[in-house]
Amino acid sequence: LPTGYSFNLDGSTLYLAIASVFVAQAAGVEMSFGQQLLMMLTLMLTTKGIAAVPRASLVILSGTLASFGLPLEGVAIILGVDELMDMARTTVNLVGNCLASAVMARWEGELKTEDQTVTSL
Repeated sequence: LPTGYSFNLDGSTLYLAIASVFVAQAAGVEMSFGQQLLMMLTLMLTTKGIAAVPRASLVILSGTLASFGLPLEGVAIILGVDELMDMARTTVNLVGNCLASAVMARWEGELKTEDQTVTSL
């Protein structure tokens, strides 16, 4: 897995989906299940291009909120806890990348398990 790889961003996708629904609920905007599903799919696609810098998710969140007609004031509320949430996002992103690497290595037959290792005497 290359260093700085920013394509499998599971944590950012989950965070942005929850944050956008939070902003909608805080603003009192009712969203149908179809709208929420469309927002989730939009966020899944837009998180593929997030830069690996702090608070880059807020830019994506702002764009998504604007495109769905939700108030951008919600980003200011989220900004207060974004430092802590960024650490959690990074952890989930890292675990997701490690898990994806392990699954691919296992699929390709490159991952050696304990019973496959040869011990030399």
